[in-house]
Amino acid sequence: MKFDPLPWPGHPTIARAVRTPSHIALLGNFPPRRCGLATYTEDSWLALKAQTPAPRVDVYAMDDGQVDGYGPDISRLIPQDDVAAYHAAADAIDASGAQILWVQHEFGIFGGEAGSYLLGLVNRVTIPVAVTLHTILEQPNGSQRSVLEALLDRAATIVVMAEKGREILERVYAVDPAKVSVIPHGIPDRPQGDAAAARAKLGLPERPTILTFGLLSPDKGIADMIEAMPAIRSACPDAHYIVLGATHPHLVRHEGEAYREALVARVAELGLQDNVSFVDRFCELDELTEWLTAADVYVTPYRNPAQITSGTLSYAIGLGKAVVSTPYVHATEILSDDHGKLVAFRNPEALAAAVGGLLTDTEERAEVSARAYARGRTMTWPRNAEAVLTAMAPALRQRRHSLGKPVLNLAPIERMTDDVGMLQHSVFGIADRDHGYCIDDNARGLLLMAVADDLPVETRIRYAETYASFVQHGWNPDTAQYRNFMGYDRRWLEDVGSEDSNGRTLWALGVTAARAPSAPLRNWATMLYDQTIESIAKLGSVRTRAFAMLGAAAMVEVRRDAESEALLRDGIAMLSALLARNSRPDWAWFEIVLSYDNTRLPEALIRAGLALDDSDAVATGLEALDWIATQTSGHDGMFQPIGTEGFGEARETPALFDQQPLEAWAMIDACDAAWTASGDPKWLVRAEAAHDWFIGRNTLGVPIVDPATGECGDGLTSVSVNANNGAESVIAWQMGRRAFVRLSESAAPVQDPVENMANAA
Repeated sequence: MKFDPLPWPGHPTIARAVRTPSHIALLGNFPPRRCGLATYTEDSWLALKAQTPAPRVDVYAMDDGQVDGYGPDISRLIPQDDVAAYHAAADAIDASGAQILWVQHEFGIFGGEAGSYLLGLVNRVTIPVAVTLHTILEQPNGSQRSVLEALLDRAATIVVMAEKGREILERVYAVDPAKVSVIPHGIPDRPQGDAAAARAKLGLPERPTILTFGLLSPDKGIADMIEAMPAIRSACPDAHYIVLGATHPHLVRHEGEAYREALVARVAELGLQDNVSFVDRFCELDELTEWLTAADVYVTPYRNPAQITSGTLSYAIGLGKAVVSTPYVHATEILSDDHGKLVAFRNPEALAAAVGGLLTDTEERAEVSARAYARGRTMTWPRNAEAVLTAMAPALRQRRHSLGKPVLNLAPIERMTDDVGMLQHSVFGIADRDHGYCIDDNARGLLLMAVADDLPVETRIRYAETYASFVQHGWNPDTAQYRNFMGYDRRWLEDVGSEDSNGRTLWALGVTAARAPSAPLRNWATMLYDQTIESIAKLGSVRTRAFAMLGAAAMVEVRRDAESEALLRDGIAMLSALLARNSRPDWAWFEIVLSYDNTRLPEALIRAGLALDDSDAVATGLEALDWIATQTSGHDGMFQPIGTEGFGEARETPALFDQQPLEAWAMIDACDAAWTASGDPKWLVRAEAAHDWFIGRNTLGVPIVDPATGECGDGLTSVSVNANNGAESVIAWQMGRRAFVRLSESAAPVQDPVENMANAA
């Protein structure tokens, strides 16, 4: 990489003829937090404010809970592990009028797995996003890759500090290099000071001085430099190595000062007490400049080859220091062409030779220092700020970011259906025959075809007949229950299915009897419903009973019969008793745990109450639904389904992940029942929130439904959408979308949010 006067190859041309942002939201660590990223963010902020004309720059600072005393320069603090705070910050950024969000990205400073909470912020704001990457992993784990790829996809402008960074982004992450700008770490524009004078000012002895600065941690390689000191002392007996910096706060949190104490002990073992000093403090820039000026040689013996940037290395070059470094990415580029010395990783012998050589050869040291200082003039903060503003300019022309506009089409259903029925699972978009079929999904398919009034009648009948045939074949007269799982070879894998699968099947039969598009289907469903209701009504699982109640409530809409009404009455009694038994002042629920298909329980109470004109059942169902809706509401009413990671934990705060499409569909259906019963507009708002979960208004801000294909992912994990498109999820979107459209139409003038977005565009 060349460091000629700006513009340098790979950098944006420094010309302010283009329109650059006049209002920037800047997100990252910030003082008084003590770390290199906080210093970088503050220096960037100051450099932007010093431009002419100066843009407005609002600072949004990450807060790890370990630092107090943030000042008035910060527009908003974002608690690292509070997911709602990211969404609130996004809304604040949009409301501020900022034209672009500039994110300083580093692993470990954002909450969620691999920093995934950041995605909820960047995907919620509607303005363009620029990202500066402070670490770029060539071998990320799965979570790191998912999060970073999503961030890179959202970013309109990506800034890296080394050419190698651009190459990694293109090779490893398939990023278009055209949207990547290479802008070196900025540095203060300071004169090349006198080392002896600086040592005197700091009260240091007049000795050949070596310096390393930074937050102490094992990856800094200080141990390697200590092992090199005996040989350096042999070449230069007065050599003085100063290790300047506090121990990294994360290390202190986990093990106290054990690492520093181990280094001090090793110095004593080697008899280096007169040659190695530890200065346990974090230095602000002006003080750090004095320490750097006092050094004859600056050393960065880091152990991480992938390190894209080092602020202190840049500062040392800017002050004209002779530098010895291991060949991590940033050092390899900035020290190229004899602007410093590179040595192998974890190699004390090589460190000793390079450092000792510079200490004893004053002429060579002066030449290296002069070349370093000249290179530093190309990296000053004013030039950095100019480059960043110019790199942001193209992003301002982008359309505002918004939720997707997914389509409903039959292709996902067709893909998962063969002449036997609906297959269960999918590997990405390919039906997985290894797992065969289940009556759960065929019952859901039957439900879909009963209510999908927008599809051609002949299409509904064709698919419904396939699912109906599967359901009919699933009935086992010997056990008086339905089987659930069938292999791809058409052999049943069990004699009795789960109680829930039996309840779902009766639900589907009741709805099909009431709403199927043909008389033969309605007649068939009524017959099988009548044949099986007695057995299923005896099953004791609470969700089984709720599913069965939904089927019975649908049936009594078209035919009043004693068995259906009895099932509804018994179900109301059961659910009401469970709610009374398990409720506490802070826990108004049927069970002591939250798990799957939660809102089907209050929905069943409401629909049963409506069917039987039981106002108490309706009121009880509405109260329970209101409580669970509160538990699944995030910032600004955003829908956050109960995460599967927390299933079965008694009276615990719901887990965030994994979030399932079934829960969003169930909430829409329950809100429809609540709206019918009460007319309260809050249920329309909550139904809209559950619907919008599918299209991107969710914890990570990513669409669960592919806007091009209508495929639905198998849930929202802690880092991304589950890319498989199984039957359960595909049907959940198809059912949830249609339920919301029907509710929107029945509750006019409430308008479908997808249509709102289309009109706005």
